[in-house]
Amino acid sequence: MLRQAVNSVRPTLSRSLASQATFDLPECPLHKFDISLPTTATLTRDEGLKYLKDMTIIRRMETSASALYKAKLIRGFLHLYSGQEAVCVGMEAAITPTDSIITAYRDHGWAYTRGVSAKAIIAELTGRSGGCSKGKGGSMHMYTDKLYGGNGIVGAQVPVGAGIAFAHSYKEDGKVCIALYGDGAANQGQIFEAFNLAALFKSPCMFTCENNHYGMGTSDVRAAANPNYYTRGDSVPGIKIDGMNILAVRDFTKSVADWMRAGNGPVVAEVETYRYYGHSMSDPGTSYRTRDEVQEVRKTKDPIVMLKSFLLDGELATEAEIKEIEKDCRIEVDEAVEFSKTSPELETHEMFNTIYCDMDGSRVRGADSMTYGIHSPS
Repeated sequence: MLRQAVNSVRPTLSRSLASQATFDLPECPLHKFDISLPTTATLTRDEGLKYLKDMTIIRRMETSASALYKAKLIRGFLHLYSGQEAVCVGMEAAITPTDSIITAYRDHGWAYTRGVSAKAIIAELTGRSGGCSKGKGGSMHMYTDKLYGGNGIVGAQVPVGAGIAFAHSYKEDGKVCIALYGDGAANQGQIFEAFNLAALFKSPCMFTCENNHYGMGTSDVRAAANPNYYTRGDSVPGIKIDGMNILAVRDFTKSVADWMRAGNGPVVAEVETYRYYGHSMSDPGTSYRTRDEVQEVRKTKDPIVMLKSFLLDGELATEAEIKEIEKDCRIEVDEAVEFSKTSPELETHEMFNTIYCDMDGSRVRGADSMTYGIHSPS
């Protein structure tokens, strides 16, 4: 079981609850990467409780979104992040709020870690004006400060991420960009072009393949002649991270970010994770893998269960505290679901707004030549 896999737990205080504990980190395969990596990770009580809250909120949001979709309150596409929570929470903990992130359409968790509330995320899913994009973007197009989407075209966000990273290096602002894509997008030509340009310009971009092992209904080993995605950058250094272990994600991402901030250029990272749902809600996720496989991952590798083990084995929290956090998260998400049902739908005139960053008062054509609206950038 997971508890038995937690090694070298060393609480620093002898009283009933420790303020921090140290854990061994798993080995991290490298590709042409001369970097010094930590072998242990220190987790404080406050950090652990925050990570647990964030991961639990994301998991409950996705479960609620599934129910809303089945009730036909969410329309269109819906790609859920359950099982992958340690990736977004761990990476967010490793960087600063002023660093940049751009991702694909499985973006709800990333919106939450970047500061969007559960209410604004779920209201966006139901197409309401209280959503983070005022209901205009839906599941695949969530934005906030330094989160450049939520992008619906497979792989298209990766070259944009290279451009964002180039902007950081051009401005010499000391920031980095994490550009995320799935294993299903990893064979796209534009991704390799982005690797090459970022390497030429030494842009601080962490090209991150969230390898959940299935691109739609095709396993990674059937789709890729070389499924070791962290080696795909040729001369660009690569690293493979256990994406189910939040401490590994956090500490190895921080090491990579520090290396890039020093002016060394881009890195290709493969974060090995798993999705519990199908590719999208139209995919039951059982025609190309067995239910036993999914249950085995839930039982032995679940990132939330692993974090709970860290907290309990490190004497950083009690079972009662964990249950209280879970209760609070349930209440918060339930309130967000109700908000998503009662928030008003977008008014017609709002459809003509926030198309451009300026052009206040300009006329914008509607769906036909007879319909016009007045544009507002806010």
